[in-house]
Amino acid sequence: MGLSLNKLLASGNLVENPAVWIHLSKMSAFMKSINFLILTIFIFLVPEPAEGEKIYSCEKSNTVIGTVKTYRTKAGESLIEIARKFGLGYNEIVDANPAFDPFVPGNDVTVTIPSSWILPHVRTYEGIVINLSELRLYYFFKQKRTFKVMTFPIGTGSEGFDTPVGEFRVFEKIAGPAWYVPESIRKEKPDLPRVMPPGPDNPLGSHALRLSLKTILIHGTNKPWGVGRGVSHGCIRLYPEDIPKLFRLVTIGMRVTIVRQPVKMGIRKSNVYVEVHKDGETKDGDYYKEALSLLMKQDLRGNVSTGKLSRAIEKKQGMPVDISK
Repeated sequence: MGLSLNKLLASGNLVENPAVWIHLSKMSAFMKSINFLILTIFIFLVPEPAEGEKIYSCEKSNTVIGTVKTYRTKAGESLIEIARKFGLGYNEIVDANPAFDPFVPGNDVTVTIPSSWILPHVRTYEGIVINLSELRLYYFFKQKRTFKVMTFPIGTGSEGFDTPVGEFRVFEKIAGPAWYVPESIRKEKPDLPRVMPPGPDNPLGSHALRLSLKTILIHGTNKPWGVGRGVSHGCIRLYPEDIPKLFRLVTIGMRVTIVRQPVKMGIRKSNVYVEVHKDGETKDGDYYKEALSLLMKQDLRGNVSTGKLSRAIEKKQGMPVDISK
């Protein structure tokens, strides 16, 4: 007996239920359009984040979110495992702990958890903002008339397959995406099929968001170690546990702004903070120029210690540093 749309709607988990999309594919064209319209109304109403998800308030006068913490390692733990436990990418945990071996940091040692960030510099807090320099995605939304933000680590394009910067829109949402293997990849790996169906071997993971630049997707991954690195052919990867959360919240047409900001400047309780990330496209002298430019734009130069700023730029530890006088 076929699965009815009413039962699917009653399941309460439409977006993440592949049976919904299978059911739609078997309908007549007319019934498919009617039921798809009903389904779209349910799916794309702007939903609230689930209880327990980390949500931060954001305002122009207070642009530093989260808190830097410490953690004592357990036997056999790598920094890569610790990063995922705390919602961080490989780059963040390694840059914040340069003295430790990422794979064998040691047992019962204290590592820094850089779970604090300066919000990217954008025209408006709206939709998705991706900062390629820090390998992190921000999702902005309004809740009870105040701006809120959730943030996730990401993997991006590798050298020669750079993820483009610019303003885009979410064009399509795909649950259980099939991977249509590009010819360039099939030349590298001729054993790959032309189309890889959904499943544990699919590099797109469980969900995908296609952008208006249609060759670029925001998707999950079957290789979580790539989060926090430039390893893709231009797409943006999230941890398997993060992509369903973002997928549920995003709506068709939502703005996606992709920037490259190796230096960010922020304010918390009248103190000035800088966050500096290692970026292969930025020369050493340009970090300082960018920092000074941001201080001038925000009229903060008189409140800053140039010595603290220079040390923060030199270390490039990828987390907010107080540079106030």
